[in-house]
Amino acid sequence: MILEVAVLDVRAGQEADFEAAFRQAAPIIASNKGYLSHQLQRCLERPSRYILLVNWETLEDHTIGFRQSAGYQEWKRLLHHFYDPFPTVEHYTAV
Repeated sequence: MILEVAVLDVRAGQEADFEAAFRQAAPIIASNKGYLSHQLQRCLERPSRYILLVNWETLEDHTIGFRQSAGYQEWKRLLHHFYDPFPTVEHYTAV
């Protein structure tokens, strides 16, 4: 299993709109091959910062399967305009 960790800095004042858009976008990622689960958490100290944690079966399920899917284009349309700066995304494996 691979854990995708994305730090999402949302433009101040757009948090509620981002959360609504994320609820709309969540089924897109959940429908992809290799998707296992996800969590979106909001930072207490910095309320415009979120962390997205997605569990994938393999790295390629995210980097190729999801990012090269038609659904990813809709994901981008719904969410990418909220970010400033663009998110840092890293992948982790259990040790």
